[in-house]
Amino acid sequence: MSVCIVSFSSRKGGNSSQISGFIKSQLPDAKIYNFADFSINACVDCEYQCFNGGSNCPYFNDKECEILDAITNSTLTYFIVPNYCDFPCSNFFVFNERSLCYFQNNEQLLTRYLKTPKKFIVISNGNIENFQTAFSYHTEEMPGILSLSAKKYGKESINGDILTSEQAVADLKHFITK
Repeated sequence: MSVCIVSFSSRKGGNSSQISGFIKSQLPDAKIYNFADFSINACVDCEYQCFNGGSNCPYFNDKECEILDAITNSTLTYFIVPNYCDFPCSNFFVFNERSLCYFQNNEQLLTRYLKTPKKFIVISNGNIENFQTAFSYHTEEMPGILSLSAKKYGKESINGDILTSEQAVADLKHFITK
């Protein structure tokens, strides 16, 4: 079983980073892609070369394709996405937008990506309806979404301490194993 973990937070050591580490501790062979360790170029300052074939993207050699390859070739992928203003963070949107260069003119690859099982973990004190819509573009059927709310566990999200709650750890462990 090959598992891929994508943490979309840019903050080192925060909740997203700790959650990805916890999942890896439960699934030691998992590969983590943590946006706190790299960045992906946004679709900007180009001439839309991706529409003429994905490899023409001027940013083709950043981590985008490596992550999409890992997801497409995994048996399960976890997306860990923080909520900043009731929507996924900007790293998620950049990742989503840049996927055009990877899937351009390759319907079979897109189908394989969509069929790859995915689980979504949202770190949010708000609602997750907007997340459900955003995530629907990454899978054929809507998977389960675990919402980890710092308030629910008596924590402050900015402190990065959700996993100091035994209940949060139990909820996460249950989500991973179901």
